[in-house]
Amino acid sequence: MTLQEQINADVISAMKAKEEVTLRALRSLKSALLLAASEPGANGAVSDEVALKIFQKLAKQRKESLDIYVQNKREDLAQVERDELAVIEKYLPKQMSEIEVKAALQEVVTAAGANSAADFGKVMPLAMKALAGKADGKIISAMLKEILA
Repeated sequence: MTLQEQINADVISAMKAKEEVTLRALRSLKSALLLAASEPGANGAVSDEVALKIFQKLAKQRKESLDIYVQNKREDLAQVERDELAVIEKYLPKQMSEIEVKAALQEVVTAAGANSAADFGKVMPLAMKALAGKADGKIISAMLKEILA
């Protein structure tokens, strides 16, 4: 079952169970998938790889909104974002721990032959590709700067 089919099935389940929070989050996922499927060349379907990128983008948007709401002391809106983020994260791959990220980055740095901060621009794209979907870009960047320092 593709992620798109899974989302459709889960929307129906959430409707039957009258889970408003889950339903709201799933509808936003479904909407994003439908938009991607209607783009030229998509042929009405979205691959799981593309769907994961869309889900990661939506999760990142929720995290950024959550930070803003918390800073502005809007706990009511922050809770909505937290709830939706929790639903979206169910469809994303498990994130790596900091230790796992650091180990993977060490391998990427060694493979690229990087040894100074000047090599950051060369290594960062390789690191992002190697850890795509498994770690946040901000964490990857910060750890890579630490390793190359």
